[in-house]
Amino acid sequence: MSEANEQVQANQEVSENEEQVEDFATMLEESFKKETSGENVIDGVIVEINDNIALVDVGKKSEGVLNLSEITDNNGDLKYSVGDNIKVVITGFRNERPGVSHRKAVKKEKVKDFIKNYNEDSDMVIEGKVIGKNKGGFIVDNDESIEFFLPRSQAAYRDVNSLVGKKIKAKVIKIDKDHESIIISRKKYLDDERKKKRELIDNLLETNEIVEGVIKKITTYGMFVDIGGVDGLVHYSEISYKGPVNPASLYEEGEKVAVKAIKYDKEKRHLSLSIKAVQEDPWESIKNQLDVGDVIKVLVSNIEPYGVFVDIGNDIEGFLHISEISWDKNIKNPKEYVSLNEELDVEVIEIDTESRRLRVSLKNLKPKPFEEFLQKYKTGDVVKGVITTITNFGAFIKIDGVEGLLHNEDTSWNRSDKCKDLYEVGQEIEVKITKIDRNSEKISLSVKELLENPVQKYSKDHKVGEIVEGKIRDIKDFGVFIELDENVDALIRKEDLGDINIEDLKVGDTLESVIDFIDTNRNRIRLSIRKLSKMKEKAMLNEINKDDKMTLGDIIKDQLK
Repeated sequence: MSEANEQVQANQEVSENEEQVEDFATMLEESFKKETSGENVIDGVIVEINDNIALVDVGKKSEGVLNLSEITDNNGDLKYSVGDNIKVVITGFRNERPGVSHRKAVKKEKVKDFIKNYNEDSDMVIEGKVIGKNKGGFIVDNDESIEFFLPRSQAAYRDVNSLVGKKIKAKVIKIDKDHESIIISRKKYLDDERKKKRELIDNLLETNEIVEGVIKKITTYGMFVDIGGVDGLVHYSEISYKGPVNPASLYEEGEKVAVKAIKYDKEKRHLSLSIKAVQEDPWESIKNQLDVGDVIKVLVSNIEPYGVFVDIGNDIEGFLHISEISWDKNIKNPKEYVSLNEELDVEVIEIDTESRRLRVSLKNLKPKPFEEFLQKYKTGDVVKGVITTITNFGAFIKIDGVEGLLHNEDTSWNRSDKCKDLYEVGQEIEVKITKIDRNSEKISLSVKELLENPVQKYSKDHKVGEIVEGKIRDIKDFGVFIELDENVDALIRKEDLGDINIEDLKVGDTLESVIDFIDTNRNRIRLSIRKLSKMKEKAMLNEINKDDKMTLGDIIKDQLK
């Protein structure tokens, strides 16, 4: 378990005030002393060495029994011989012989030396391994084989039953010279460490000081940096002013970096650090150095489907949107136009130092296809182009790098014809330029104007004033459309219906009328029933004038029959 997790666990333990800790520690200490009383260090002499034991004269009636494993080195060689003096403690009795231990004697001597040299003002921290436990707590052995006593109340460990075998750090809180015992507290160590860390963090945030840290771990989202025993996170967005970067591409674990503390979350106990805050802000330096419209050299640093990131050379990245790469509106992928690490000349089109956004354009430095188109073509020109896109309403056709729209209604004189049914993308067709809108840069095209106009064809055989008959194709509020011939429609305006009520008509009805107007250029024919009625009345009057014997009354009588 990490030190940080152990600190969290320590916070969940029930804390006690200092007086309670000392009282309880004293009771545990007394218990410990009772268990170890009598184990005084004795100067003995080895009098005999057998296969597994050595007999040691300790001033008793019988020699003490010492296991040979206690005086054997790692190679299996004995470190003592018969007649050598050796320090031991009596640990018990074996068949009326005292059992002795040289190892324990050495440890007790080390404890005595530690106590002798201990400075009460040192605020000492020890690091060791929990090697055992007794009624009141745990025995901790450090690298120098000095044993310390850790009371259970000072362990600050959630599952104390699993503490044996763990390496810990603790503070020496009490020394008993008379009984040669050293009491330590892991809880005190953790409390002091937390206090130091809080003071360090508060000081860093208050002073805005630059400190040196060591990278402990690199992840995809940032780096954990140790600053004086406190771990902080440098998010990948706080490494460079360019924006989020991959920390593994710039740093290695164990490397030293200069950082600033920028934020501390007390609830989560998260310290946020920044590398870029240590550096001079390049956005401040470009305020008076760069303006919209300036042309600068950049290096392509990253290519995405939606655009290109470019390095302008001072730790600032600009963005070249896909729409600013080329005048070609059908660009699919920026990789078709630029390459990684390619040097480009671009125009600055936006600088927002507050939002830290710099946008550039590549196409602005290239000739504008529409301007070139205007120099070569005009309304009425017949040209060839390639279909780039087909939609439900028509097709876009590219002519010398500029797209024009061929609407469905301009495709054919047949009203039912659609571009999607007639053409394919990539097909080359001939069209007529019918309109050029300079302001909106839109071009209208037509195919049907290259074909014979049905009204022109119809007008060769039919003239204004001719009486015609046709079926109603459509009825509108302003009049009705009459189908006279294939692809030839004529309009009878509402006011030209005469005595006929438009609400009484339906599609498919046959009407007789007279041709009132033919416009072959605009492909329009207008009919009139009202004029036909007047023509008939005039003809009837002419008949009356020719036959003196016929009266108006006779004509009316004929109509009533």
